[in-house]
Amino acid sequence: VQLVESGGGLVQAGGSLRLSCAASGRTVDIYATGWFRQAPGKGREFVAAIRRSRTYYAGSVKGRFAISRDNGKNLVYLQMNSLKPEDTAVYYCAADKDDSTFYYFTSPYDYWGQGTLVTVSS
Repeated sequence: VQLVESGGGLVQAGGSLRLSCAASGRTVDIYATGWFRQAPGKGREFVAAIRRSRTYYAGSVKGRFAISRDNGKNLVYLQMNSLKPEDTAVYYCAADKDDSTFYYFTSPYDYWGQGTLVTVSS
């Protein structure tokens, strides 16, 4: 499975961006997809995940971000609204081929994209 993110860029605080994650290869193996982010000098943190038909969010983005998928196109989206400077990070898409309940950890994910940079200016 290969994952490619797109949609990052520079946006002012309060603005919106939509990230896309395109999956190719044995996409039938994907059970869940997550978004993580890594700010400069910090560890990689959970942002959102979609597992079966349920969605999960980190507390810091709940109500502002929305994860969705288009199975027909093998795409997963992350709609980000009301962006804040602290949302600045490289955003990574990840895919899990097992039914892991620990979707908020990086370790269960088997495949990762290369990341896309989101910069929010104040």
